[in-house]
Amino acid sequence: MIHSVIMAGGIGTRFWPRSRKNAPKQVLSIGDNVPLISATISRIQPMVPLENIWIVTNLDQKPIIQTHLPDVDDAHFIIEPMGKNTAPCIGLAAVHLRHVDPDATMIVLPADHRITEADRFRECLLFAVEQAEKTRCLVTIGIRPTRPETGYGYIQTEIPYDSKEHQVFRVKTFAEKPNLNIAQLFLKSGDFLWNSGIFVWTVDSIMAEIEEHLPELYAGLMEINLQWETPKYESTLNQVYRSTKSISIDYGVMEHARCVFVIRGDFSWSDVGSWEEVYRISPKDDFGNAMVGETLLIDSEGCLVDSPDHLIATLGVKNLVVISTKDATLICHRDAAQDVKKIVETLLRKKADKYL
Repeated sequence: MIHSVIMAGGIGTRFWPRSRKNAPKQVLSIGDNVPLISATISRIQPMVPLENIWIVTNLDQKPIIQTHLPDVDDAHFIIEPMGKNTAPCIGLAAVHLRHVDPDATMIVLPADHRITEADRFRECLLFAVEQAEKTRCLVTIGIRPTRPETGYGYIQTEIPYDSKEHQVFRVKTFAEKPNLNIAQLFLKSGDFLWNSGIFVWTVDSIMAEIEEHLPELYAGLMEINLQWETPKYESTLNQVYRSTKSISIDYGVMEHARCVFVIRGDFSWSDVGSWEEVYRISPKDDFGNAMVGETLLIDSEGCLVDSPDHLIATLGVKNLVVISTKDATLICHRDAAQDVKKIVETLLRKKADKYL
């Protein structure tokens, strides 16, 4: 059977001051009035029933997320003791699914993406499931790039493996977020796709690759597996996670796996990774301004201004991001939107918890 694992443990530091510990990015409504994680569940549900959907998060965020997902059974929350990036997260989910459905095919989705063409998205995923089950390879979804984006990772493709409507390519290499010059070269080459962070594979396939390429993580997962539904489960989980290396599934497994395919997804997609991306997807006035809430922009161009609680007025400015909450306001140039996390890092060092 098909199961979907929703990764929902991050905070979204680039979305400060809107994103906080008690309001992580995945429960924010960006681009419409629906929280991102609620939209993710609704989007996948027509092909994966609710009883086959699993949320990986942490104890702090679980009650927050549950308020937005009241229909998801409590037992379908997989709790990580701490964030250790996507490889441990996915490995832990695979251990759980092995007990629930040993023959499961996993669709792994981030909780905080924005996809507006849901039918085409599901059609692509079903094709990915077919490929994963037929080949027993790891499958990921790549997005046809429309601009030289520096905020996304990239996947370089080899010659097509399959010439159907959703083309399947062997993966040549994964590339980290590039600078602008490199991103322009990627776009010009025509053989790079945006890395969506969406994966499809059978449980056995991903566990075999983790065993080969991340043996220490695999050993820890097997310790957790041995204590499944025993009184020692929680203590073993905590102990394993404390000693587990923080590593992404891309770097730890996908770049080294014996057989990796990428399917080109031709649907509208955004990982909504920064306020600049919010500006990009938002409706704008004749001067290129995107405005939410109480705003007054005079002689201003290319700005994103979001102020639900009180009036924000700008005069004679260009290309700014202004995000206001009850206790904090962000002002930065749109070009610096990827660096908003530096503010969060500084607040952490200063132990300014009330702003986090």
